[in-house]
Amino acid sequence: MTHFERDEREWLEPDGRGGFASGTVSGVRTRRYHALLLAATTPPTGRMVLVNGFDAWIEVDGRRVALSSQRYAPDVIAPDGATRIVAFTHEPWPAWTFRVDDTMRVRQEIFVPHGDSAVVVTWRLVADEASPRRDAAPIRLIVRPFLSGRDYHSLHHENGACRHEAATADAVVVWRPYTGVPAVVSRSNATYGHRPDWYRAFLYNAERERGLDDVEDLYMPGELTFDLSRAEAVWHLQAQTGDADPGAVEPISLVERLRVDARRRREGFASPLARTADAYLVQRGNGLTVAAGYPWFTDWGRDTFIALRGLTLEVGRVDAARDILLEWSGSVSEGMLPNRFPDAGDTPEYNSVDASLWFIVATEALFDAVAREGRTLATADRGRLLAAVHAIVEGYARGTRFGIRMDADGLLACGVPGSQLTWMDARVGDWTVTPRVGKPVEVQALWLNALRVAGLDSPDWRRAHEVGRRQFATRFWNAGAGCLYDVVDVDHEPGRVDASCRPNQIFAVGGLPEPLLDRRRARRVVETVERRLWTPLGLRSLAPDEPGYVAHYEGAPSTRDGAYHQGTVWPWLMGAFVEAWLRVRDDAGTARAEARSRFLTPLEAHLNAAGIGHISEIADAEPPFTPRGCPFQAWSVGEVLRVQALLARPIGEPRPAGAGTPDPRPARRTAVRP
Repeated sequence: MTHFERDEREWLEPDGRGGFASGTVSGVRTRRYHALLLAATTPPTGRMVLVNGFDAWIEVDGRRVALSSQRYAPDVIAPDGATRIVAFTHEPWPAWTFRVDDTMRVRQEIFVPHGDSAVVVTWRLVADEASPRRDAAPIRLIVRPFLSGRDYHSLHHENGACRHEAATADAVVVWRPYTGVPAVVSRSNATYGHRPDWYRAFLYNAERERGLDDVEDLYMPGELTFDLSRAEAVWHLQAQTGDADPGAVEPISLVERLRVDARRRREGFASPLARTADAYLVQRGNGLTVAAGYPWFTDWGRDTFIALRGLTLEVGRVDAARDILLEWSGSVSEGMLPNRFPDAGDTPEYNSVDASLWFIVATEALFDAVAREGRTLATADRGRLLAAVHAIVEGYARGTRFGIRMDADGLLACGVPGSQLTWMDARVGDWTVTPRVGKPVEVQALWLNALRVAGLDSPDWRRAHEVGRRQFATRFWNAGAGCLYDVVDVDHEPGRVDASCRPNQIFAVGGLPEPLLDRRRARRVVETVERRLWTPLGLRSLAPDEPGYVAHYEGAPSTRDGAYHQGTVWPWLMGAFVEAWLRVRDDAGTARAEARSRFLTPLEAHLNAAGIGHISEIADAEPPFTPRGCPFQAWSVGEVLRVQALLARPIGEPRPAGAGTPDPRPARRTAVRP
């Protein structure tokens, strides 16, 4: 028995197309999303689970020893392979060491080649002083794959439509359980025995905890038998569309080539977290986008542009940032960028007020990064990005969907009854959990930063920016509480305010190129946020003493949605907070040391706590701040990278985001007020 058998920390192997392999350290699948081969059929969407997992065991001296475990309803774990795990590592990819007996260890590794809907699994005997290699008796490894062929949000059940045939040729086996679903091509140095059967009632306890369907059946086509005493066992699985011949490829040399390529690519990143960032950069059509999170998010506009600065520019991937912004730039409609492309062929969802404004922030950061490197963007690329920037500002000022418009005070009004346009977008049926119709505080910070950019070439936008700045300082200051209102002109009623203490106010001081408050007020805002909202894993979405505060994110979907922005902690907000915290302290060396210890160290510790090597989407608002939601979240990772870079930069060195502007005249700069 080892502690690994109860270890539900999760590992992730992305393919760069939106697909991935994922599971737990124990090997027991706890989510419907845990899979060995999960392919994006229309990258990065159209995700389908093709191979859910496998059972594996060793046969030696007439004994059968399991190397895997499954959880079955009502709550039975079998076989007992998880109890034999004696070591696990995720570098350079997930690898387990199993103790078969006193003289035998087996190492199992899983990695996903970049750019292909495929996965590789290998097993080999390992020896050390405590367990010398055993060669006396033949050692067989038997593997039974579990297949479905379902949408990754769904569950699979035994049915008569599943086709039980298999096409075999030398080292290749092809399974095609369902019409219209990619075939699974298996290449291995095993012999294959076709023995179709159903395994029933797999139980996923993470789904049960989320109040969702949690039991499914899986199809088992047959057995792969390897001679582990003669050679390493190699198994390559690939998703295949159409009826093309998979071709005869020698599996051992194929796997070795893929392994060398994967290792070389991973060693090329400057740090483990820079490599983590790469997980979120995925294909969209012929371009590039950002997967908002794994296992269930695809690419979202808001998440893409918030995460982009950290995921790309802070790790030196300027070209990737350019490609992502260019991919999205052609989607401006009436001044708005879509917040989501639901799936291939579906209509984009233009339902966010802030996604387009974050695009301008990201574009500004890209232009500045290019200038710092002494490079130039192609004229056509620069023109496309600037055209999108101006289309957004002009569309918003003129007025667009959902009541978004520039008001006479230079600020941005937005929202109609029932709409959720900001990042606090949870809804439960007809219940809008955090209604923010009016003029939300972070939207004004984003809008005024956008006006500043547009004002470089337009006196009209400069005047609007100046008016808006003055009005912001006057209208949002809550003198009694020493902080900012969350929304003014609530429901478009002049003078009506929402004084809830929320973290959105931090963007008036940090996280964006231009702060909007004088030094005294900025310091008070930071102190209020630190005292009432800060936790080691991020900022609470609502202060504990506010009406409606919820301390724990758990329960049925409607309960969780009701808690999503009512106290739940969001790690991505730490980037703006740390930047603001340093700004009001003159970014001094002693302040950086304190910030590193208090704010960065707990986040770095979290890298090994839930989604291994990644930062979670959210956490509970009270100790022990249990991580919740998506275990692999793009903007959480991106903002931690920004914090790391900010704290590592020499004192006085300009910050990369916002030190310049998307201005075709590169010598021109905007001042960043202290």
